[in-house]
Formats: sequence, structure tokens, C-alpha cells
Amino acid sequence: MPVFVRGWRRSWQRRSKLERIDLYSRLTVSVIPWLFTLTWQLVTFKSDIRHEPLPIALGVALLLVSLTQCLLSNRNVELSYAHYLGVGVFPGKRQLPPLILLLVNLGLLAALTGIGGVSDAGLLLMTMNAPIAFAITQTLLAPARTFLIQSLAFAALGIGAFAVAGVRSAVLAGVVPTSLFGSVLVLISVRPSAWSLKVMWQAEDARDLQARLAVAEERLRFARDLHDVLGRNLAVIALKSELAVELAQRGRPEAVDQMVEVQRIARTSQQEVRDVVRGYREADLSTELAGARGVLSAAGIECEVTGESGEWLPVPVQSALGWVVREAATNVLRHGDPRRCTIRLSASEGAAVLRVENDGAGIEGGEGVRGEAQGAGAGAGAVPGGSGLAGLRERLRVLDGSLEAGPAGNGLFRLTATIPLTATIPPGPVESPALVVPAARGGEPAAAEQAPVLQEEER
Repeated sequence: MPVFVRGWRRSWQRRSKLERIDLYSRLTVSVIPWLFTLTWQLVTFKSDIRHEPLPIALGVALLLVSLTQCLLSNRNVELSYAHYLGVGVFPGKRQLPPLILLLVNLGLLAALTGIGGVSDAGLLLMTMNAPIAFAITQTLLAPARTFLIQSLAFAALGIGAFAVAGVRSAVLAGVVPTSLFGSVLVLISVRPSAWSLKVMWQAEDARDLQARLAVAEERLRFARDLHDVLGRNLAVIALKSELAVELAQRGRPEAVDQMVEVQRIARTSQQEVRDVVRGYREADLSTELAGARGVLSAAGIECEVTGESGEWLPVPVQSALGWVVREAATNVLRHGDPRRCTIRLSASEGAAVLRVENDGAGIEGGEGVRGEAQGAGAGAGAVPGGSGLAGLRERLRVLDGSLEAGPAGNGLFRLTATIPLTATIPPGPVESPALVVPAARGGEPAAAEQAPVLQEEER
């Protein structure tokens, strides 16, 4: 397979579904004027244009003008789409050359008709094609009503030019519907396509906003928990410290008792903070499964959780698998363009097996490195003690578990975590290192990422 074909294929597969639709729409709009020009203009040379030097010369000039119109139309497609989608402004002066060429096209048609160099059928066919290249850009720049008024004005101008050229009344009456047909054809094909694209991009923006709101809500909850735990205790510590200072300045022995109380409250506060943080550092499997389903659904991704509940599993196994679910949900949001995610927990041959599978993983087969970077198990890389495949494998290795991740074909990515239930389980929950959370799309954390994890100072 040629290198440029492979490069194009990879570039296409790296795009999200919405980006592919966007590209397809723009390419289709770019092809339309060429398609009509190379058919409706060229076919007239066979039998409609009189085979004499002057009519042939005018026909060739008309063809060259039409091809130039197509080039300018393609040049303006990107800017006109940006203007319609509200992400850019189209410079009005860029429409001046296409407008001049449209008038030149009309003048050449009138001249060709005036010398009797074209048949009535050929005239109507070329009149139908004349406004298409200009209209493709104009229909995205002007409101629909304004565009129709402009189309009527062009039809009236055509009637006047052909009447001066001596076109008969029967043919002259056919100029209006044929001229309007080209403009209306562009209106009903290009504008609905651009409108659909605009709605899809707005839906994508709404999905990103939902993800950011989910992160903000989680941060607020974490801040509220810390405030509730530390607010009162810190206030008491401050008051008792002031009292101890005053008592010490007076030489009163009660100052020692106050400082002992301050020490006790400080240790109690330290333990309470650890209890709050442990809710983030010790992932509960059932909580993480429910959280993954809620966050992915809020982001517009259909999430299905099947299999067993996991309540029968030992606490360390639940905690380790909970981390797998958390990281997988985070990266389903961060990578690829998923629309569906399936999470299944089962027991197989004395082992707990958790499988997370999502679509929209990007490039398939043979590119495991890139595949891992785009699916459920992808992480930020080998950050020591952090998130990603390396961090998950380290957590599972404590329980003699394993982790497999990679493309599963048909645009799917599958992550499978296996922990043997016969392995020696360390007492208590599996302590996990502090979570290093990388940034998601646009520099914002993904919706499934938890609030920042406080580092505990172990004494």
C-alpha cells in the first residue's frame, strides 16, 4: 500500500466520528460545483454549441470562467463554514471576485446566445449551472430569505441580459425556473448539512461542559467534607492555644493542661482527615461502578454494568478493582470518541475478572502502543505511583493479579483485570499511591477524575 494512502488512512482513523462527519460534509460541498460544471458545461460542446470558431471560443471561455468559479468556491468553503458555525468571520471582500465571475459568466452566455451559437436547451442547461459555485458560499453567509431574494435578482438580471441578446419569449420564460433551480438546489443541500453539523458541534460542547461540571461538583464535595471535619477543631485549637499563651505568661500551671488538650485535638483532627482522604485513596468497587455509570452517562456515553455485584469479594480485591474501574472510566472520557462502554465483573476459575470495553478506540490492530493510549486502560504514561497502565499493574501485582489492555477489533478497546482469589491477601485494604491526575481534553480534568488526593504524613 503506498505511503500516502497509509498516511491518509491513519489520519482518517485518528479523527473522532464528529470530525469525520465534518470533513465529509466539507468535501462534499467542495465537489458539488465541479460535478455540475464538468457535466452541464462540457455536454453542451457535443451538440448544443455550434461548431464554428467564435461560438467554440466563447464556449471555452465560459468553461474556463466556470472552472475558476469552482476554485474560488473551494477556497471559501472553510471560511464560510466557520462563519456559519459561529467560530470565525468571513471577510466580505472575498465574495467580490466570485460575484464578478458570475456576472462575466452571465455576459458570456448572453453573447453566445446573441450570435446564435448555442441551442435553447444548451442555454438553459448552462444558465442552471451558472449560479451554483457562487451560491455554495453565499448560502452559508446570508439568511435563507436574503439568499432567495438575491437568487430572484440574479434571475431577473439574466432575463434582461438574454432579452437584449434577442432570446425568444418562450425560452426567456424558462430562464427563471432554470436559474432558480441551481440556487434552490444549493440551498436545500448545503444549508441543512451545515445546520446539522452546527447542532452536532453544540451537542459536543454541551457534553464537555457536563464533564467539567461533574469535576467541579466533586471538588466542592471534597472541600465541604474537609471544612466540616477541620473547621470546628481548628477553631478550638486556636482558642485553646491563645488561652495557653495567656496562662503561661501568668505562670499558671493550667497552661500545660491546655496544650495537652490542643495536642489531643490535633491528633484527632489528623485521624479525621485521614478518614476523609481514605474515601478517595481506597476505592470501593460498588461505589466506583455506580460512579462510572453516572459520569459516563452524563457525558453522553452509554454505560452498561453487568455481571456480579462484587460484594462477595475480599475487601483488598474490591479496592484494587475499584481503582481499575476509576482509571478506566477516566480514560474512556479522555481518549478516542466513545459512544458505548461495557463493564462486566465475573468469577472464572477461582479468579475475579473485571472487563471494561469501549468503542471509539481509534486505530485498530498492530499498533498496540497507540491503541493503549486511546482506550479504557490508557493513562498518562509511566508516572511513578500514578495513574495509567503502569500504576494499575503495580496495584494488581500486590494481589498476584494481572492486567491486559489493547485493541479488540472493530474499533473496540478492551481492558481485562484478573485477580486470583486463592492468592495470599494482605490484611486490610490495599494502600494505593497518590493519584497523579493528568489533564484531559482542553487542559481540563476529565469528568471521572476524582478531587485532588491529599498526601498524608505518616508518623
